[in-house]
Amino acid sequence: MNKTIRHTSVFVLVLVLALLGRATWVQAYEGKALADDSKNRRKTIAQYAQPLGNIVVAGSPVTGSKKTEGGDLAYKRTYTDGELYAAVTGYSSQAYGATQLEGIYSDVLDGTADRLKNPVDAVTRKQQEPGTVVTTIDPAVQKAGYEALGDTKGAAVAVDPATGRILGMVSTPSYDPSKIAGTADGDAWQKLMDDEDKPLVNRALRQPLPPGSTFKLVVAAAALEDGLYGSVDTATKSPDPYTLPNTRTVLKNENASAPCENATIRTALRYSCNNVFAKMAADLGQDKVKAMAEKFGFNDAELDVPVRAYESVYPSGMDSAQTALTGIGQFDVTATPLQMAMVSAAIANDGLLAAPHMVSEVVDSDGDALTSFDDGDTTRIVSSSTAEQLRSAMRTVVEKGTGTNAAIAGAEVGGKTGTAQHGENNSKTPYAWFTSYAKDPSTGKQVAVAVLIEDSGAARSEVSGNGLAAPVAQKMMAAALK
Repeated sequence: MNKTIRHTSVFVLVLVLALLGRATWVQAYEGKALADDSKNRRKTIAQYAQPLGNIVVAGSPVTGSKKTEGGDLAYKRTYTDGELYAAVTGYSSQAYGATQLEGIYSDVLDGTADRLKNPVDAVTRKQQEPGTVVTTIDPAVQKAGYEALGDTKGAAVAVDPATGRILGMVSTPSYDPSKIAGTADGDAWQKLMDDEDKPLVNRALRQPLPPGSTFKLVVAAAALEDGLYGSVDTATKSPDPYTLPNTRTVLKNENASAPCENATIRTALRYSCNNVFAKMAADLGQDKVKAMAEKFGFNDAELDVPVRAYESVYPSGMDSAQTALTGIGQFDVTATPLQMAMVSAAIANDGLLAAPHMVSEVVDSDGDALTSFDDGDTTRIVSSSTAEQLRSAMRTVVEKGTGTNAAIAGAEVGGKTGTAQHGENNSKTPYAWFTSYAKDPSTGKQVAVAVLIEDSGAARSEVSGNGLAAPVAQKMMAAALK
């Protein structure tokens, strides 16, 4: 063999080996990545090749599947009471992907998850029967919140304080996920995209806004735990009017005739005295208030229920005047309804915060658990004594203060209203808040609820936590206690 032929043969052999090596690499190491690529049509075909697994509420599926006509996608997702449960399920769309529980558990629901397969099926990539996602949602609580919110722009969350189970999660305006489930739903999708009220946004988890006076519960907890005041019935050192530190800005109270000068924490919560909690926050300092806020869950960027909630924020780097404003839930403080429900839940549960979750378990087609979420995984937030005192003060708010619309006959109910400024110099309609808890002494049932009314269409003078948000909380709490 001459030299030229020998060199050519070696070169060809190297090319063949390189091709074999690349093919082996693709099949052995990159196969899964290519299969999972969102641009891979075969992945979408496999996802909708069979009826999807269901998301279950109280033993009944709130999702389904139906056979399609024509095309290479055999089935598409359907929803029972889609608008009612959209904040829980999210959507599964052949064209636009999946969100919320549909997105998190998409591989379980379509039968492609490796954990559904035995070792042989994992190697052959055989598609299995889909699994099921079992939620903690109570349909009566969900329906009560949805109907009470009605046409308003807002959200509500109900939590079992002892277990952390999310009993209701509502965001309005809502949408019907069935209308965007197929490949020919472009008009419906565009309408949702163009809607200035953003119905696809889950306001319960992903719309942090200034919590207003509901944040006063966090400041009160910090003051009691720090020993700044011995009890909720100790007189505070709170001039009325109160001038923000190192400024000429005078902070006024909504009710000019309220007995807010040197008021106790109980009285200050009852009348929602801004001067008391602004000065309290300034006296404590931002570090102590921040530490307490973070114990309740603020500044947690990884709060998964299992859908990830947007971070509720207590800021840093403030001067004394700005710190004072955070004491009334303003300046740069933001919170989701879930976060404010967590505040009331910890207070209701004797100072222990149970990790919130809206899925109890994920099971395979045989009903065997793939994932289980423990109830009552708790963290101590405040002492039992502090929690009891705050519950007592919150009851005063409902019994003879600014939260009377939350009262439930025969039940122990405590709450805190909030009206948060919106826009530059409070130029836009304020946000109305209410956070609360309720207990039935005869059955032992309990619930914590937070409600945000972002926009009700009401006149500015008619916006209040008691007038708009408390009635929603009352209906959800009453449903939970039945």
